[in-house]
Amino acid sequence: MTQVIVALDVDTILKEEELLKSLKGTITHFKVGLKLFTAHGKRAVDLVHQSGGKVFLDLKFLDIPQTVADAVREAQRLGVDAVSVHLWGGTEMIKAATQVQPRPRIWGVTVLTSMVGKDVKVLHPHATLATLVKNLAKMGWVNGIDGTICSGQEVADLRKSLSHLDMRFVVPGIRPAGGAAHDQRRTMTPGEAAKLGIDYIVVGRPITMAPNPLKAAHDILREMQAAAPSSLEAT
Repeated sequence: MTQVIVALDVDTILKEEELLKSLKGTITHFKVGLKLFTAHGKRAVDLVHQSGGKVFLDLKFLDIPQTVADAVREAQRLGVDAVSVHLWGGTEMIKAATQVQPRPRIWGVTVLTSMVGKDVKVLHPHATLATLVKNLAKMGWVNGIDGTICSGQEVADLRKSLSHLDMRFVVPGIRPAGGAAHDQRRTMTPGEAAKLGIDYIVVGRPITMAPNPLKAAHDILREMQAAAPSSLEAT
């Protein structure tokens, strides 16, 4: 069942409130990321909860193990449903994060969807993008993460090569057919994601910057339903 997370990448509480009000009853999962959280902190999270929504706190934790574990603990106190960590932090960092109890769900970032093969070569001259995503995803799951954040383009290969792992996928870089890619490079349409049975898709600007966000959300849900009518859950 593919679910939609709307990315509240806005800079004012007023805009957040408008989006939450507009989408209430249609979308229940919302991403609070770096922009909104840096500007408004706990208040941004609380507004989602007050509207009856669930929060994916997308701050991409990447630091020494104790610091990341402390951040996960504080996220739990905020009452968020899930947080993101950069898998590039390594095994000990991931273990420290996942061993916090109680805790939100830990979703591990593999390679940002704004990156392509040539970017990976700068960091790892002998690695391919696909190999790097696979190795990071495997390392995360072996050490207890609850979801892999990657491009939708990598999901099929990961399911095949890591079939022994019961992986869950959170996919950003979602763009409706014909929509602007902006700074995303490895993209996928909502329909393609639904057809693959991806667990969560993260959609920001195609909804939040639309003249009518509710209509844009409904258009995406309809596209998903047409692609996978038996596996869609709208919220």
